[in-house]
Amino acid sequence: MDKVLEKIREQRVRKMYTVDLNCDLGESFGNYKCGMDEEIIPYISSANVACGFHASDPLVMEHTVELAKNYGVHIGAHPGYPDLTGFGRRNMQVSEEELKAMVQYQIGALKAFCDAFGVPLYHVKPHGAMYNMAATHAGLAEAICRGIREVDQNLILLAPAGSEMFRAAKKFGLRAAGEVFADRAYEEDGTLVSRRKKEAVITEEEVAIERVVGMVKKGTVTAVTGKEIEVQADSICVHGDGPKALAFVKRIRETLAEEGVKICPLSEIVQ
Repeated sequence: MDKVLEKIREQRVRKMYTVDLNCDLGESFGNYKCGMDEEIIPYISSANVACGFHASDPLVMEHTVELAKNYGVHIGAHPGYPDLTGFGRRNMQVSEEELKAMVQYQIGALKAFCDAFGVPLYHVKPHGAMYNMAATHAGLAEAICRGIREVDQNLILLAPAGSEMFRAAKKFGLRAAGEVFADRAYEEDGTLVSRRKKEAVITEEEVAIERVVGMVKKGTVTAVTGKEIEVQADSICVHGDGPKALAFVKRIRETLAEEGVKICPLSEIVQ
């Protein structure tokens, strides 16, 4: 009897874990195809759709919104710097007002396609260098949050917990969801290791999956220095543009299910 009760208690605890699974999509443009959107989308709960600055074009945006609608995946805007050549990963020096306008412009473009297909826009996740710079720069973070709030104060900001973006969201009355990365290494301060460093990306699948489970269930991850740091895993970002991306996403989803973690969109996690 004691073993039965123990098993029931264990099952109840396991059901308490929920997490969103997000992926950056719609990053092809013109004749150039990037990513495996059609293959990845059945396995995620939220799609961050590029809005034309770092990647994408009107036809790709339209197709990606339709694709997300067909699979019941929640849509978010993925604004970046106007840097197609560098895929939005190069730092740019822009004023706070300029950044706010860039964010609003891109949200507005994607929202038009969402309206055309009769689906809501749920969240905003800045891309690449914009994301990394605003994570540690209060002025840039506040510019992004002001831009979001002026368009729609109900949009959720997807950003690292403890970052300047997360603090700015609270300051401007926006909901914020803590994002972690399945295949990226972390510094001790919770920021992502620069892609210029060889240890930036976790290439061993088993290691990455073990880290994902730990971030969701324990709220910790091991930094590159070996120190255990705290993270808030409301949403896990998986990348869909690697050669093993599809198999990796499937493994993550299967493992989370085995660990009693429910995959659900941000709107069900962040109140």
